[in-house]
Amino acid sequence: MRSKSKSRADELADKILYHKRCYYQGQAEVSDEAYDCFEDELRRIDPDHYALKVVGFIYREEEKQGKVPHKKKMLSLGKTTEWPVLQKWIGGNEVVSTFKFDGVSCSLVYEKGMLVLAKTRGDGSLGEDITSKVYWMKSVPKELMGDGNSVEVRGEVFCREEQFLLLSQEMERIGLGRPTSQRNIVSGLIGRKDHLELCRYLDFVAFDLMGEERYTREMEKYTKLDVLGFEIPEVHLHKSWESVEAILKKAQHFLSEGDFQIDGMVFTYDDLELHEKLGTTAGHPRYKMAFKFKGEEKVTTIVDIEWSVSRNGTVTPVAIVEATSLAGAQITRVTLHNYGMVKQYSLKRGDKIRIVRSGEVIPKFLEVVEANVVEKFTVPSQCPSCNSKLREFEIRLVCENEQCPAKNLEAILHFVKNIGVDDLSFKRLEEMVKKGLVKDIPDLYRIEKKDLLILDKVKDKLANKLWSSIQKSKQSSLLTFLTALGLSGGAYNKCEKIVKAGFDTLPKILAMTEVELQGIEGFAEKSSQEFYSSLHSKRELINQLYEVGVEILADKSNRTEVQSTQVTGKKFCITGALSLPRNEMEQMIRDRGGEIASSVSKNTDFLVSNEEVPSSSKFKKAMELEVPIINEDQLMKLLSEGQ
Repeated sequence: MRSKSKSRADELADKILYHKRCYYQGQAEVSDEAYDCFEDELRRIDPDHYALKVVGFIYREEEKQGKVPHKKKMLSLGKTTEWPVLQKWIGGNEVVSTFKFDGVSCSLVYEKGMLVLAKTRGDGSLGEDITSKVYWMKSVPKELMGDGNSVEVRGEVFCREEQFLLLSQEMERIGLGRPTSQRNIVSGLIGRKDHLELCRYLDFVAFDLMGEERYTREMEKYTKLDVLGFEIPEVHLHKSWESVEAILKKAQHFLSEGDFQIDGMVFTYDDLELHEKLGTTAGHPRYKMAFKFKGEEKVTTIVDIEWSVSRNGTVTPVAIVEATSLAGAQITRVTLHNYGMVKQYSLKRGDKIRIVRSGEVIPKFLEVVEANVVEKFTVPSQCPSCNSKLREFEIRLVCENEQCPAKNLEAILHFVKNIGVDDLSFKRLEEMVKKGLVKDIPDLYRIEKKDLLILDKVKDKLANKLWSSIQKSKQSSLLTFLTALGLSGGAYNKCEKIVKAGFDTLPKILAMTEVELQGIEGFAEKSSQEFYSSLHSKRELINQLYEVGVEILADKSNRTEVQSTQVTGKKFCITGALSLPRNEMEQMIRDRGGEIASSVSKNTDFLVSNEEVPSSSKFKKAMELEVPIINEDQLMKLLSEGQ
């Protein structure tokens, strides 16, 4: 007779295999959290059960016909939801982190630099041929930049939120009906036999590279993938647990506010020799670990939808819901992201919706469980702050009134929070605006101590404290100043990439072209145009801030220790594989007073490349502009020679 635990193990195994198949066919019936609970329970009962080792889903015998094999098995990842478990696994090793994209794993095969095959992970050994679908994806290079080798690139097909909403509109327009969930849209499109053109709304991000070229570090692979023309995820190298904690907190925020869906983080040992040494289990590589945030889902009802105006004029919705306890907190507000999301699901009062909360972040709307058929779907036509007519722009509602009070207040608040006026709360700032002390950002620095005494409950001591805090913020680093300006597409990490690319003074950034901006990691054509336009619209504000005494301090980190060498004051661009990790080589140049450029221009002093035959676009550009080309050994000599 079977034991109870064995009977339960079989029951769990059946559920796991069934829901795994549903998920990969784009028809998920349970949440990720519910599925993880099945696996966790089975792991406790029978840690060696075969169902826990299944990668993808098992093809039935009749389904194997027409499938394509993988030369090297595509494994899934081991995972944890516990910080101590992740910390123990990392140990003293340096690790590389990326977001864990929630999409469909994909392998791209290139022969002599040309894309010849694209396939899904399938069961890990056999996958679906999806070449015809991948050809519609703009982010997949059909020919590798400057590389005629045969390689295999692995990554994830995913869908950005904006693209999902545009896709939904097109599907409805051509009679396919709107998709009900962003969670399943990628596998749903990949599984279609018709309307392959809809795959142009999907993107591909690369995270592994296999070929004849040998690397010593995981980071080197990402550098090469970038050179080859692939979109790569935001990658971080961690040398301490504090650094890992910081990226986990950032990922928690992205879960709620990000423009595509993730379900955690992936950590990989940077040392590839360690990869070879550790090897794999039957289902997972031992040198990778997925960290998934514990999430809890519930169904609640929309009481109302509130609309507010951002500093850029975008009118954003928040659902006020019936109070419900979720992941240890009492929830009454749920982010709806943007107008496009409300329109997509026709969200209105009385709708029963499913929400999720992962980590200590504001809960997020997932899907409509039951629509209110009585209430009519409506969206605002006028700005909730100034009553100006709103304009519908793609997936957003926008107030274009430059004098909109809410828009102005949000812009000032954003500046205050990011420039570092620690003692000035939103409530106090709002009072200052209402009483006419502050009409715009430069007015903050025109205030005198006595002006603050007209504020409620402000006496001499508090007035002095507020004024001193405002004056202290006049001196700012370049990164802090840029972030505080509230540029479109100008989050801290984006501004940091610009500065690290060699645009490390405000005059350099203002003189930067759109083409130069597109050469920086993370800036595509559209995002470059958005940032560039926003930056130059702030020129008058920047001038006014200079006039009231704002000063951008030079970055003094390591400046006193900079060695004067042959690279001091020179601008370098690096391309191709190196013996050292790219980030280490770049830091060596910076430490000796040199600058790093992401692309070759007439202002580049040296291109560093170990290529013997000109194949990369940067190499050819350097030859065209007669920029000196040196190899790694020559660079090391320059780094060591004094001027």
